[in-house]
Amino acid sequence: MRRLDVAIVGAGPAGLAAALLLHRAGHRVTVLERFDAPKPVGSGLILQPTGLTVLKALGLLDQILMLGARIDRLYGADADSGRTVLDVRYDARRGGRFGVAVHRAALFNVLFRAAQAEGIAVETGREIVGLDIAAAGARLAGPNGPQGGPFDLVVDASGARSRLRRLARGAVEPVPLAYGAFWASLPWQPKGFDAHALLQRYQRASVMIGVLPIGRPEEAAPEMAAFFWSLKPDEAERVKAAGIGAWRDRVVALWPDCAAYMAHVGDFDALSLARYGHHTLPFPAGPRLAVIGDAAHSTSPQLGQGANMALLDAAGLAFALDAARTVEDALTAYCAARRRHVRVFQWLSRAFTPFYQSDSAMLSLLRDRLVATVARVPPAPAILAEMVAGTLVDPFAGIGLREADWAPDVPGGLRARPVV
Repeated sequence: MRRLDVAIVGAGPAGLAAALLLHRAGHRVTVLERFDAPKPVGSGLILQPTGLTVLKALGLLDQILMLGARIDRLYGADADSGRTVLDVRYDARRGGRFGVAVHRAALFNVLFRAAQAEGIAVETGREIVGLDIAAAGARLAGPNGPQGGPFDLVVDASGARSRLRRLARGAVEPVPLAYGAFWASLPWQPKGFDAHALLQRYQRASVMIGVLPIGRPEEAAPEMAAFFWSLKPDEAERVKAAGIGAWRDRVVALWPDCAAYMAHVGDFDALSLARYGHHTLPFPAGPRLAVIGDAAHSTSPQLGQGANMALLDAAGLAFALDAARTVEDALTAYCAARRRHVRVFQWLSRAFTPFYQSDSAMLSLLRDRLVATVARVPPAPAILAEMVAGTLVDPFAGIGLREADWAPDVPGGLRARPVV
C-alpha cells in the first residue's frame, strides 16, 4: 500500500503500539491526545503471552521484563473457609509460558519513549469528537470546530469512553456493569504474599480482594503491588461515609495479611474508583476509521485480557494495512482477523464475571463447590491456562505473528526478572 497519512486518537498502549507499527511500515503518523500531557491511567495489569508477543515484535520486551514481575499462577480462596476457589497455573499447558504483571506507568513509559525516540509526532490537548469524511480523506472535528486533516486513515484508540466509536458500522455503546473496584498502587509487602502470583480472596460473589505484584514503574523505583477491592460504584459514597477505618478493618478481617497494605492507605484519596462496562463492536471500522482496544471492546477485568487484546488489535491493523491494496480492503481484513478471538474472549469474560462479581448467592456456591472441583480435573487445568494466556483461540495466525518461545533453556528463550 502507498504511504498513508494516519491520525491515531489516543496515546494509551493501543494507540502508541499502533503508532510504532505504522510508523515503521513507512506511514506518516500523528498521535492526538486529549490530555495536556500523555499519561497512564490505572494501577497494574498482567501482560499475557499474547501481549508479550506483540511487545517482542516491537523490540520492547526486554524493557518490560526488567520492570515487571513474572506471574506463574492465579490463586483465589474463600475468605471465610480458606477453601481454594481458583488455581490456574501457566505450566498446566506446556511451553514455559508466564505472564508479566506491570504498573501501567511502566508499559506507558516504554511505549511512549519508543515513540519519542522514533520521532513520532504526539500532539496534546487535542480532543476529537467526530470525523468529516470526504473524497480527500477524513478531517478531524473537535468540540469547538475542525482539528486538522485530511487523513487517509483515523485510528480510534481513545478507550472505553470513545466518541468516535459511534461511526463504526453497527456501533454499540458500553452497558455499565454492576460492579467496579477500589484500587491502588501500594509498596510491595512480601510477608504472606507470593511474588509470582495474583492472589485473591472472595466472600460470596459480592466481595473480591486482590493483590498483584507489579514490579516497578521506573527502573530506580521500589517494587509495587496493585491492590483492589470490588464493590458497586453506587455504594462507594456509603462506604466512604462509614470512614476509612471501618473499611480497612473489614479488609483485614477478611484477609489478615492485608494489614501491611492497609497501613499505606491513610484515607480514601489513596484509592481510585474504577467503573466497568461491556460492549463489543461487531465491525470495528467505518469509512477511513479503524477502532482498536477498549474503544472496540470493553469488559470487566476478570480474564485480564484488555491491554493484551489492544496490543493484538494494533498488530492486526498494521498487518492488514501491509497486506491490502486499499484502506477499505485493509479495514475489512483487520475486522475479519480479530473477530473470532475478540468475540470468544468477550463472551468468556461476560460469562465468568457474575461468578466473581454479582449479588448471586447461587452462582458463588456453584463456583466454590462445582466449578472449583471440575477445574482440577484434566483437561480443565490446561484449558484454564489457555484462557488466562489468551490463546484458547489462536490470535496470531491472522495477524502475521508467531508466539514467542518462552522456554528459558532454548536459545532465544525468555525469562522475566523475578521480584526481589
